[in-house]
Amino acid sequence: MAPLRKLLSRPSLALALAFTAAIGAASFSQPRQGGASPFQQETSELVAGEHVALAYSGFREGQHPDRGNGAANPSRAEILEDLRILVDHGIGLVRLYDSGENSAQVVKVIAEEELPMKVLLGCWLRAEVSNHERCSWLNAPIPADRLEANRLENASEIGRSIALCRDYPRVVHAVNVGNEALVEWNDHMVTVESVIAYLRTVKAAIAQPLTVADNWAWWTTKEGQRVAREVDFLGVHSYPVWEGRAVDEGLAGTIHDVARVRAAVPGRPIAILEAGWASSANEFGERASEAHQVRYVTELLAWGQRTNTTVFLFEAFDEPWKGDPQNPAGAEKHWGLWNVDRTPKPAARALRPVTGSR
Repeated sequence: MAPLRKLLSRPSLALALAFTAAIGAASFSQPRQGGASPFQQETSELVAGEHVALAYSGFREGQHPDRGNGAANPSRAEILEDLRILVDHGIGLVRLYDSGENSAQVVKVIAEEELPMKVLLGCWLRAEVSNHERCSWLNAPIPADRLEANRLENASEIGRSIALCRDYPRVVHAVNVGNEALVEWNDHMVTVESVIAYLRTVKAAIAQPLTVADNWAWWTTKEGQRVAREVDFLGVHSYPVWEGRAVDEGLAGTIHDVARVRAAVPGRPIAILEAGWASSANEFGERASEAHQVRYVTELLAWGQRTNTTVFLFEAFDEPWKGDPQNPAGAEKHWGLWNVDRTPKPAARALRPVTGSR
């Protein structure tokens, strides 16, 4: 669900995600009543002390990140409008996906306006390995010269992340190095050795905690366990709807995912860095609806409160640039709690009872 994931066709990815759901099918069985779970954390293991957070990019109609021909970024005024909407709904923590121009502007606006908000800053890693044999939407190998250019760009991105951490220590609470750059089906593969090297470079330069964000099943692998030793908390993605679950099984599916990660990597703090339910999606049929989005969000946030787990809902606002431009009903355009015109969906209104007012 990352901002730069190319999602023009998802059938193979859906099969891959269904396979990851089946990994622990024997332990999943039926949803637990009320979402009860033996998983429990201390309040000290919350990210920035927050139970509820949101993934935020902010690209509106006609706007988009750099896809090779330059970016069309939100204006400062638009960013400020967005952040004030989130603060008004009790959100004090947002996740950014990179350290580029748009993200830097978000951090700067929070600091200049003295908004009561912290940031999990992203460090986007581009492909250093051509994963065309396992990624269903990579139709050809990535050229060697492009991979080498990406390595140089990744080094620059690391530098930008470090600079933002140092310049805005009161705003940047933690750093996420790499987003779904390790799971087997991605289009921007980076080796575990490179990710560990980047983590160590950042760790030596800043005081903020570090994490890596990836699919829950990847964290259960031996490679996931290696990376777990390098980070301060585990950044888990969980999407029951992509794994074929109905909303009745939504919360139980995420509880299952977290339990599998905890079993594979015991004793490490866990934060859910992406979880959500599309309000509309022709890929999901009747499983996608605003009512189902409200139910999953409400149940998940209540579970996060009970277990002291920070949950980053994906995402704040719908972003029309994502996915297939010929498929306006595609899931990638409809994860937001707010519509692209900033009118709230019912799920946004459901935040207030959980977050309270600031």
